[in-house]
Amino acid sequence: MEGYFLDYGNLLLRWLHVIAAIAWIGESFYFVMLDLSLHKPHTERAKQLGVFGELWAVHGGGFYHNEKYMTNPAELPDDLHWSFWKAYTTWLSGFGLFLLLYCLNANIYLVNPNSPWAWVRGMNGPEAGLVAIAFLIVGYNVYSRLCRIISPTVNHDGWLSVAVGVMMVFASWLSTQIFPGRAAFLLVGGLMATCMAWGVFFWIIPGQRRMVKALKAGETPNALDGAWGKQRSVHNTYFTLPVIFLMLSNHYSFTYTNEHAWIIMSLFIFAGAAIRQYFVLRHTGKNDLRFPAVGIILLAIIGWLAMPTPAPAPAPVAAGAVSQAGAAGAATQTGTTLAQVHSILQARCIECHSAKPTQAGFASAPAGIMLDTPEEALQHATQIKQVVGSKYMPLANLTKMTDDERAVIAAWNGK
Repeated sequence: MEGYFLDYGNLLLRWLHVIAAIAWIGESFYFVMLDLSLHKPHTERAKQLGVFGELWAVHGGGFYHNEKYMTNPAELPDDLHWSFWKAYTTWLSGFGLFLLLYCLNANIYLVNPNSPWAWVRGMNGPEAGLVAIAFLIVGYNVYSRLCRIISPTVNHDGWLSVAVGVMMVFASWLSTQIFPGRAAFLLVGGLMATCMAWGVFFWIIPGQRRMVKALKAGETPNALDGAWGKQRSVHNTYFTLPVIFLMLSNHYSFTYTNEHAWIIMSLFIFAGAAIRQYFVLRHTGKNDLRFPAVGIILLAIIGWLAMPTPAPAPAPVAAGAVSQAGAAGAATQTGTTLAQVHSILQARCIECHSAKPTQAGFASAPAGIMLDTPEEALQHATQIKQVVGSKYMPLANLTKMTDDERAVIAAWNGK
């Protein structure tokens, strides 16, 4: 029953997370569109009131007239709308999911026995969980310090964008050295989401509160408060598409099990940012096709990098040439039968990937992949060969799958 309650909690928390994320992203995209679609005010009244820009729009059977003031509106109502709870709810529910799914099973999902670094291979589950949380905290502080050092008065945002891009490439590489591929992709997405949500919490909302306080006191707000908030908000809009991909990546093992996983992750980040830039420019009336072209080229490169290498055709073996000790080795030469593969799956994979898992913490098969029967193994043949060949599965090799067994599966033609 414990596994069931964990699964049900996962379902409810994931539902909340997706709902909050949709609301946050939708509102964020709307305000980016609104901000970039503003025109200089046409009426003398608007100019006298200090209107910075205005937009007339039609939607839902009605007409809307939006006006933007920078820091000097003529009046400030008590029912001022604030945008922050969607961001906080998204991050808190996402972090809760991370604790529930990854940290409670850190020995399965966060320990990386294939890391090139000995100290990483020697970590236990709780240690790996603490390192993962530190990855998010330290990563956010590096990002925030870059903002404060490179562009403290928002006058070098071009250089800051380059520095943040380099930081994300480094984070992509570092994560794949410390954590298994799936967790690495998730954590880099989590780092970007943390930079987004904590930017709202530590910079955007406090700055806006100081501006409101100054206006109500009859004082002139500090223009930097608005500029800092705008800076973080702009970063958030370019983080959004990469974060969405990284959060969905656990469904596509060919990305995170690839030997070039950190490059694939980096290219997806830049592809998402380039595609987002196209839509940002569209709001200003520009139709610059160079940015989607860059995104498409990067996606094509990813497709090429992630493409599996065709397995060589097995060499024939003369009759009687197979010894008793060469059963596994012979499979790599003569081809593997479905019965051999199913036997290995029953010994090494069925604890989790079953209609009724016996592994603690699993009430149902991960990703819905069940391998109880040979027919079910056939349905997932390509994925089985990929994750077993890359040593991503079994997770942390808890069931001690041998290299000979991996070789048998590698020689399987999927039939």
